[in-house]
Amino acid sequence: MHPKAIELIKKYEELEKKLSELPPGSSDYIKIAKERSELEELVAKYREFGKLEKEEKDLFELINSEEDEELKKIAKEDIEKIKIRKEELENEILLLLLPKDEMASKNVIVEIRAGTGGEEAAIFAGDLFRMYTRYAERKKWKYEILDFNPTELGGYKEVVFSIKGKDVYAHLKYESGVHRVQRIPVTEAGGRIHTSTASVVVLPEVDEVDVQIDPKDLKIDTFRAGGAGGQYVNKTESAVRITHIPTGIVVACQEERSQLQNRATALRILRSKLFDMEMQKKIEEQSQIRKTSIRSGDRSDKIRTYNFPQNRLTDHRINLTLYKLDAILDGDCDELINACIMNEQQELLKNLG
Repeated sequence: MHPKAIELIKKYEELEKKLSELPPGSSDYIKIAKERSELEELVAKYREFGKLEKEEKDLFELINSEEDEELKKIAKEDIEKIKIRKEELENEILLLLLPKDEMASKNVIVEIRAGTGGEEAAIFAGDLFRMYTRYAERKKWKYEILDFNPTELGGYKEVVFSIKGKDVYAHLKYESGVHRVQRIPVTEAGGRIHTSTASVVVLPEVDEVDVQIDPKDLKIDTFRAGGAGGQYVNKTESAVRITHIPTGIVVACQEERSQLQNRATALRILRSKLFDMEMQKKIEEQSQIRKTSIRSGDRSDKIRTYNFPQNRLTDHRINLTLYKLDAILDGDCDELINACIMNEQQELLKNLG
């Protein structure tokens, strides 16, 4: 058993003892009970491991003392099952020892922007938007478009949307970076394969208490909402653009019909951007994490290639290639995202030693 696990088991026992000496309902009792509850899953697995070790020892004694060959055979089969479960428990306990991502359970705000490639890049941005929203539907999450800038061929120069549900950030935090597409564009008559890009940024959505914004630091402008080809034109100035003067961050929202609603949505996006800026600084400061984590602070990294002729997706960070691009773009992303999760866990386990 890993030394850190033993240390946490002892801590759990100490917390149990403290709780027994405190009046239930007191502030100290509630605080310690919460701390203890965070260790309960680890303790349960540790106790199951201990129980299996005792069963394994008893079975070995039975084999050494028993003459009935049939009973010996059954005991040996049981021992093999116990060994498999013990290995599983050891891995589960190690994962519980990894540093917790405090943002894992957060909802997210996703920004997709067309990069190099003109209209084809905008179409690809639309493909990525559909991929994430279809994935959200498969996971029973809810999404909401916050802002968008469509093109005449059905793509997006940019689209901003939120996704809410269980552990959304834990699954989508690996998506930030430059996504590259290789295919014959609908705008290309010659049938040549072009390369275009779109950038994705995934921000954990934070509450007002997480980020304090001084109203004096904001420049707020209003303008008329509008879409491609003059569609969705609002005759009143309901769209809102907010500039955060100290950082220069600019956010805009025109999706809602009300100026107040657009302002509230723009502030949601701004809070997440400011919080993310602080997160990226911390990642940069922690050089070891910066080298090993696939969630780097450099948002200009090309993280994936989507090759349509070969129906291939390659994630360059983890050297994963899947020949099911059509399914992935339709939202079947679990294999891809689970591989990213496992890769990060393996890196953290190396650091855990």
